[in-house]
Amino acid sequence: MRARYGVPLGITAVGAAGLLYSAGIEVRSFRLRRITVPVLPTGMRPLRVLHVSDVHMVCGQRKKQRWLRSLAGLRPDFVINTGDNLSDPEGVPEALDALGPLMEFPGAYVFGSNDYYGPKRRNPAKYLIEKAQKKHGLNGNPPAVGAIHNPWTELRDGFDEAGWVNLTNARGALKIDGMEIGLTGVDDPHIRRDRYHQVEGGPLPGADFSMGIAHAPYLRVLDAFTADGYPLILAGHTHGGQLCIPFYGALVTNCDIDTDRVKGLSTHEADDHTSYLHVSAGCGTNRYTPVRFACPPEATLLTLTPRI
Repeated sequence: MRARYGVPLGITAVGAAGLLYSAGIEVRSFRLRRITVPVLPTGMRPLRVLHVSDVHMVCGQRKKQRWLRSLAGLRPDFVINTGDNLSDPEGVPEALDALGPLMEFPGAYVFGSNDYYGPKRRNPAKYLIEKAQKKHGLNGNPPAVGAIHNPWTELRDGFDEAGWVNLTNARGALKIDGMEIGLTGVDDPHIRRDRYHQVEGGPLPGADFSMGIAHAPYLRVLDAFTADGYPLILAGHTHGGQLCIPFYGALVTNCDIDTDRVKGLSTHEADDHTSYLHVSAGCGTNRYTPVRFACPPEATLLTLTPRI
């Protein structure tokens, strides 16, 4: 019996332990990533930017809510929220409550597909198939049938009432200690709502510093922001791969960016320009796949400093 069943039983035990860890421990092991980005003009004082993404709030997620509230203690100069705040049509009040302390600071936001539409059950293997077929979201796939519509306007109204700048295919600016920070955003490329032609033309004239914002880091959007001369781009969406292999990394990105840039700080090149790119691994998951492995939930405090 040992020779016949020992190995399969051992593999089953390891798999069960991994599932228990990813669903019961790591998915709730919230962390703060700290990164310095030498991207500001010479002589400009450093700026502390809190990047929050992919909250995927489900009613009753108390630990996540407490952790999000605690981030206000960092006292950032401003907050950027790159979308997918919901994974529950009833989750708007709890999402706004959890983000409430952060909305005391200047901020801006874009939405992701999960702000507009409710989650659905999905075979995780489809992400690998879509990677092979180079089809992601509505970029090559047909529209979903019977999609649940979230009350996203309530989320928008809550952010707007707090003074956060709506960057849905729009430009905006924040005033920070007499400095003007130009912001340009697009709606979610994952569901083809991005309209870069409405915001093209480069950084805000006269701004001390400008940056580009998107939910999903699709190459067409990164190319456009970079070619237009934005020194920094922030995005989310990828969940950092969510289920990663230790010492190897992510298998998928759920968009057309490469797995080497699935999370964290990297660069992007287009038309002889180079931009810094920060992709947040996010702090939540789809409610039907509440697991993470080798990719803990996170937010990032970016310290922007003058170029070297």
